[in-house]
Amino acid sequence: MKVLVAVKRVIDAYVKVRVKSDGSGVETQNVKMSMNPFCEIAVEEAVRLKEKGIATEIVAVSCGAQQSQETIRTALAMGADRGILVQSDEALEPLAIAKLLKAVVDKEQPELVLLGKQAVDNDFGQTGQMLSALLGWSQATYASKIEKADGELKVTREIDGGLETITVKLPAIVTADLRLNEPRYASLPNIMKAKKKPIETMSAADLGVEVTPRLSVLQVTEPPARQAGVKVGSVAELVDKLKNEAKVI
Repeated sequence: MKVLVAVKRVIDAYVKVRVKSDGSGVETQNVKMSMNPFCEIAVEEAVRLKEKGIATEIVAVSCGAQQSQETIRTALAMGADRGILVQSDEALEPLAIAKLLKAVVDKEQPELVLLGKQAVDNDFGQTGQMLSALLGWSQATYASKIEKADGELKVTREIDGGLETITVKLPAIVTADLRLNEPRYASLPNIMKAKKKPIETMSAADLGVEVTPRLSVLQVTEPPARQAGVKVGSVAELVDKLKNEAKVI
């Protein structure tokens, strides 16, 4: 079974994000970038499927700037077999990424596509669902456990009320949640081997996909500073403040 894993290059999750002085976006110059944490989980799950003998080939795909090759190399060092970069300097929105991934899926013909449930830079959480709709494939989102049996996937997924277990037919789209696994660190030998693994580069035009943004950012501002808390002397005083100052009751 061929598995395609989508990975995204984002600002490192441990870096404090700074807003540009003109309010047009967030600062990315000289800022550490890394693979989206949920994409790391998706790559790890693909590697585990290969270690179990379920997956035969893992293809890591990224859509974005030339620097996204670094993110693909990370996936290759974790265990992916080869990479594909769909290069674009546009700000790619979920629908555009889903269309690009559909074109890659049509070309590669995988049985399973794994994605992170969302990216930590924009938090849209839409690409997997859109890709499923475009392909007409089964989908299992927010997966915390994946098992394969009899040509189907048994997926335990996170829902508001707890956990839900569903069965989906292959081919399928699965988006990874935080509890699915803990990604491994790439060892130095694997990092060196990853440099020799092939990465195919293509453009959105090569795939016949229009990626012009449909949204425009009007302004980006930092959230207001958190106000200091106050101590109250009694329940009555607490209720009074919640009712008359906070006006939440």
